[in-house]
Amino acid sequence: MASCKLSSVLLAVLALIAGGAVPVPVVDAEHLHFYMHDVTGGPSPTAVRVVNAPRGYFGNMFVIDDVLTEGTSSSSTRVGRAQGYYMCASVANLELLVTMNVVLSVGPYAGSSITVVGRDDINAPVRELSVVGGTGQFRMARGYVLWKTVTPEIIDLEIFVNP
Repeated sequence: MASCKLSSVLLAVLALIAGGAVPVPVVDAEHLHFYMHDVTGGPSPTAVRVVNAPRGYFGNMFVIDDVLTEGTSSSSTRVGRAQGYYMCASVANLELLVTMNVVLSVGPYAGSSITVVGRDDINAPVRELSVVGGTGQFRMARGYVLWKTVTPEIIDLEIFVNP
């Protein structure tokens, strides 16, 4: 009887995972929450276009060195930087390929980084990107990031990672 109940629970969990309906938490995960300030204009941009597409958005590429803060305000406590790039990788829609390092500069993880790679369909309310590694206390990290647009220049990052 007990093995039948266990099998049912395992099948239900596998069905949820396969369907992608619910993000699967990383066992013993650390939950980090930051706001990324992706400033593309003005006197001090932190995201700069380095490749111009021949037409439309497809092929545009931006290099980023975005500030990470505890709150949505740019005057909020700075906790690190998001450094990397994103490119428009869809012919039909505004969908990005994101590759970046979340470099932490304060708190218990100061000096460590988390490597994030994934697809950003900017029209979706919540996007899920992969944590594929890291350095320092996050060496060989695995996990995921829930990525939400607050404003065109502010991204809400919830990182679930095994340190």
